Amino acid sequence: MRVREIACVGAPRTLLMAELGDASAPTVSIIAGVHGDEPAAPWALQSLVRDGLLDTRFAYRIWPCLNPSGYAAGTRTNAEGLDVNRSFSRGGTTPEARAVLTANRDRRFALALDLHEDYEAAGCYVYEPLRRGFAPRFSDAIVTALDGAGLPVQALSDDFDLGAPADADVREMYRLERGRVLVDYELELRVFPGLPSSIALMYRGTPSALTFETPRPRPWDERIAAHRVAVTTVLAGSA
Repeated sequence: MRVREIACVGAPRTLLMAELGDASAPTVSIIAGVHGDEPAAPWALQSLVRDGLLDTRFAYRIWPCLNPSGYAAGTRTNAEGLDVNRSFSRGGTTPEARAVLTANRDRRFALALDLHEDYEAAGCYVYEPLRRGFAPRFSDAIVTALDGAGLPVQALSDDFDLGAPADADVREMYRLERGRVLVDYELELRVFPGLPSSIALMYRGTPSALTFETPRPRPWDERIAAHRVAVTTVLAGSA
């Protein structure tokens, strides 16, 4: 494990970035803590590393808490009141996004994972962005693994709030199934004013980038377990 502090350009703080594994192996990016009021994700990521659950066939670039000022304050936004999540376009529009984009400018990733929580959900679900003509690769296996572990899975319908712009055609952009949101990657690029880290990495060549959501109202241990199941399932199906 190699840990570095990365300067947040334009802000008096740093981010921790950890690198794990053989640098010559395909690299997986894992991000947690983009929203400071979604605390289970950083702790789940820490537990995955601590317990040796990250598949050793890969190397990892890990951002264990991407919004430390928001985490300390218990807020969705960072210290400047900005939502880091969709700030990864045009070189980054928050200090945190600029730090990540600068650190990643010379890297290529085999897979990207972004761990979140949802205040309005009663179960877990995953976003899987798809390029036109490509079939889902991971999300069905994640839902199956969650079911096998006895963890709640979110039922999704067109009236479930996924944070899309008010004028967006959700039914055209998202295909909703139990526990998974299959995203039209090209349409999301056009519809949203800013990019999350997952879509930004796909834009730069990462083949697959998944965002996993656990239900914030559910018990802490259950949310930690759900993140662990999702990450280990994806890694097992990636090699």
